[in-house]
Amino acid sequence: MLMPDGPALRDTSPMAVNFGPTAADYGRYRAGFPQRFFKRLFAESWVSPDHAVLDLGTGTGTIARGLALRGCQVTGLDSEHHLLTEAARLDREAATGVTYVEGRAEDTGLASRSFDVVTAGQCWHWFDRPKAAAEVARVLKPGGRLIIAHFDWLPLNHNVVAMTENLVARHNPEWHLGNNSGIYPAFLADVGEGGFVGVETFSFDVDVSYTHEAWRGRIRASAGVGASLPADAVMRFDTELAAALSAGWPVEPLVVPHRVWTLKAELPA
Repeated sequence: MLMPDGPALRDTSPMAVNFGPTAADYGRYRAGFPQRFFKRLFAESWVSPDHAVLDLGTGTGTIARGLALRGCQVTGLDSEHHLLTEAARLDREAATGVTYVEGRAEDTGLASRSFDVVTAGQCWHWFDRPKAAAEVARVLKPGGRLIIAHFDWLPLNHNVVAMTENLVARHNPEWHLGNNSGIYPAFLADVGEGGFVGVETFSFDVDVSYTHEAWRGRIRASAGVGASLPADAVMRFDTELAAALSAGWPVEPLVVPHRVWTLKAELPA
C-alpha cells in the first residue's frame, strides 16, 4: 500500500479504505521516496546491495523498486492486487525484477528467517501493528532489520496542503489523517514491545513540485478521497480542488513541503 497521508495516530475509529480504485492515479501521481532517502539507508549500512528485502504494503512498489535498482533482491507484498498490477507495469518500464506477492503484513505466508531486511513505507499505520511486528520478527533472519518510513506532506501556515486537508475533511468527515507532523513516536513503542533492539531514526524535509494536475491526482489517490469516497463524490471533490487551486495558488508548479521520517530496529542475533 505504500500509502497514504500520514496519520497523527490519535485515538480514532478506523476508516474503511480500498486503494484499488486509485491504482492509476497512485502509480502516476504519488511521488516516491526521494533519492536522498535511499542514499541514507545505504550510507547508514541499514541496507546492503546483497540483502534479501521484503517490502510490506508495497503499493505500486516505489521502495521495492528503489532497492532493487540498487542491487537488493526484493519481494513486494500488498493485499490489493490492482496496486500490484500497477507496480509490475512500472517495474517493466524501469527494468527491475521485483517479485510481487499478494498477502497481508500480519500473515505473509512467507518462509521464516528468509529476509535480511523488512521495509514498510507509508503503511505501518494500516496494519494490526502488534501482529505485523510479530510477523516481521518471524520472517527476518537473526540480526535482521525492520525499517519503517514515511514521506508525508506538511500542512504549514495556511499553505496548499492545509487548504487541501480542510477540503478533504469537508467532503469526507470520516477522514482523520490530517494535521500531521510526519513524526511517529508510537512506532517506537511498537518495535520495542515487539522485541526489537538497536532503534535509530532519522528525518529530513524536502520540497516536492506538483503541477495543478499532478496535485489533484495525488489527492485523488489518497485515503480520504479515492480510497474511501464513491466515484461521483471523488469527481465533486476534484472539481472543487481545481477551482481552489486556480483561485488561491495560480502559479505552477506548486512547491509542497514534505518530511521523510525513518525508523530502524533490529532483531536480536
